[in-house]
This record gives sequence, structure tokens and C-alpha cells, in this order.
Amino acid sequence: MPYVDRQNRICGFLDIEENENSGKFLRRYFILDTLEGSLVWYMDNPQNLPEGTAYVGSLKLTYISKVSDATKLRPKAEFCFVINAGMRKFYLQANDKQDLVEWIAVLNNATKITVPKLGDHSVQNPAEACVEVLGAMKQVSYKTEIIGGVPIITPTQEKGEGQNGAERGAVRKPHGQMPYYLSRANQDQSVVKAGFCVKQGAVMKNWKRRYFMLDDNAISYFKSDLDREPLRVIPLKEVNKVQECKQSDLMMRDNLFELVTTSRTFYIQTDSPEDMHSWIKAISGAIVAQRGPGRSAATMRQARRFSNPCIQRYTSRNGECSTE
Repeated sequence: MPYVDRQNRICGFLDIEENENSGKFLRRYFILDTLEGSLVWYMDNPQNLPEGTAYVGSLKLTYISKVSDATKLRPKAEFCFVINAGMRKFYLQANDKQDLVEWIAVLNNATKITVPKLGDHSVQNPAEACVEVLGAMKQVSYKTEIIGGVPIITPTQEKGEGQNGAERGAVRKPHGQMPYYLSRANQDQSVVKAGFCVKQGAVMKNWKRRYFMLDDNAISYFKSDLDREPLRVIPLKEVNKVQECKQSDLMMRDNLFELVTTSRTFYIQTDSPEDMHSWIKAISGAIVAQRGPGRSAATMRQARRFSNPCIQRYTSRNGECSTE
């Protein structure tokens, strides 16, 4: 889902057809900056790229006349929408139905031209207007349950056409998680959650994208989603705490959480706030299930259900960025 970063800009990953009518969509990180009046996209989140890395594409908001759903125009491109900008049409793919609706709303809202009346000093900042649109669309009811002594918060509203659900039977990658096919059947049987995140190195303190996998006993990370041998395995019994990072402002990182173990603190960044909270809940739930009384199969199933697992594996799409 698009989110608001520390500079009050709308950000998130989308797939774009950079070469017009090529039919080839490449994954890019988009930043909608209403104060600068532009929409720019990078190979990856600029926080994960070398300082000074230039964007790979840009579009002035004044050139955009309309943003609309393009599902019927591009039936083979799922969750597709189009940006009409002068003589050029930019086709983009969202991550799911809700992502599609939210991006169309914030882009259309950012490109509205408002002429204030004389003496009217109550004209809203365009950045604040986009944030309000985004916030209004995220109103979902929740329920709280106590599992193993830990409060678990889950959405109770059904996800249908207007939210994450999209059409039934359509499999689409969750935000911040690349698609993948089942390839390690035996190993993946106990997977609770899996997906790409960015982690800080122990020695060089650089940031690299890694594929993380959480199971009943440990959280592992790999160089890619196709690797069979993990770079490291962190047993859950060694994890003392998992929480949103309190030093994210000092590190200048959005969506950052920390995994505190007996020997080291791991700093991990996700692609969106939703993904960050999902990882925190998943890891916390797995720890509770492992250390709770009895550690029954029913408890393990509950932990997986509340962590919103997605363990189907797809092959990587052409054009996905890598910071390796």
C-alpha cells in the first residue's frame, strides 16, 4: 500500500511499463511529492541505494490530466491503471485491488488544480490533502484477542472488491513481498511468513535486500528467494524482543523494526508500515506459540492465521530490482 514517509511524501512500490506498448512491466519505487509537483521512480527505495543515486523516471504533476483504472484496457495486466500525461500514457500495475484504488485516489487528488477565492486563507496544503485521502481509505474495524497472554489485533472487516481481496482465486503478491513458486516443499511446510526485507550488515553497516523466512522455530534469511541454504538462521529461543525501532529517525529509515537477540540486534526494514507490523505480529506470534504451554498444533495454527501467512512461491519477475 502507498504510505507517507518522514518527508510527508506518498511512497510505495509499483510495476511500470517504462517502454510504451512493450507489455513488459518493471518493479520500481515511486515517490509522489506534491510540494515539488512531481512523481518520480527509482530502481529501489532511495534509502537502500547509494547516496546521490538518480531516479530512473519522472513526471510533472501538471502534465497529468487523469488517472484511471485500466483493467479493461489491459486485461492481461492485473490491477492495472493508466496515467494520462499529454501525448503519453503510462500503464502501471498495483499490488492488489486496494493498492490500485488508493494510488488512483492520491494521484488524482494531487493533480487537482484549486483556485482559491480572494481572502480565503483556508486552502488545504496538497500534501495534507493526499494524506487525508490515504487515511480515510484505511478505516478498517479490528478485534483484539488474548493468545498465550499476548494481545493479538486482527482486522474483522471482510476484504472484498474494495479492499485487499480483489477477485476470488486471483493470486497476487502482498505488498513488500515478491512473488515465488513452491520449490522447497518439505522445508516450506512449517513456514509462517516469508518475503523480502532490507537488513543492516553486522560489520560494514550497509543495507542489503534479503529474503526472510519465518517458521515454527527460527527466522532465516537468504540472498534470494531461490537459494536453498540460508545466510543465517536465528532461533526463536534466542529472540528476546521484536518491536518497531525507536532509532528509526536517527537511522533515517522508514518502516524499521528491530529483532533483539542474546548476541545481536538485527535492524530490518520493510517496504511499507503494514508489512512491518505484519512481520512484528508474525514473529511475536511464533515466539508465543513456541514458548506457550503445551505448544499444541492448534496454537501453532492460530499463530499462522493471525500472522496472515503467504507461502506460495512464484518465480521472480523480470526487471525486479536488486541492491546486491
